[in-house]
Amino acid sequence: STQSTGESIRSVFNNGGGPEEEGLLGAMDNYCNLSWENRLYAFAACFVIGVFLSVFGTIEMWLGRWTAFALLYSLGTLVALAGTCFLRGPMSQIQKMFDKERLIASIVLIASIVLTIVCGVVLKIGILALMCCVVQFCAFTWYTLSYIPYARNAVKSCFSGCTGLDCPC
Repeated sequence: STQSTGESIRSVFNNGGGPEEEGLLGAMDNYCNLSWENRLYAFAACFVIGVFLSVFGTIEMWLGRWTAFALLYSLGTLVALAGTCFLRGPMSQIQKMFDKERLIASIVLIASIVLTIVCGVVLKIGILALMCCVVQFCAFTWYTLSYIPYARNAVKSCFSGCTGLDCPC
């Protein structure tokens, strides 16, 4: 039988559609009784709010307000990332973040969020905060692409085709 688009999306985020995880982690993931449709709405809302926060942070950067920039942009990334917990469940999402294929992107993402805030809020060095923000964006993009089948390979091929160089990632 033909799967609906919603069922296809659900199978991607539900460990390939397999049985729910048992024990404490599974219980934490199943605490919420939202329907799949409501989970998608919550994910979309978090993603949109995260994008708006990041855009407002970027506006603050152009106004020279580095502290606001670092905080808003990083908060936007965190809210967008938190939205994915509605798709899998919080504990399952955290576990997937540290799978072999996402480990480096996850570590770089977390480190760049922390460093963006440190550079913008504590050190108040705008150019460093901006550099960390660029790394944050790239890490979040690379992390997100890991959930789309063959997306990373497509990006690597595009990079190689455009530059004539092998992609270092």
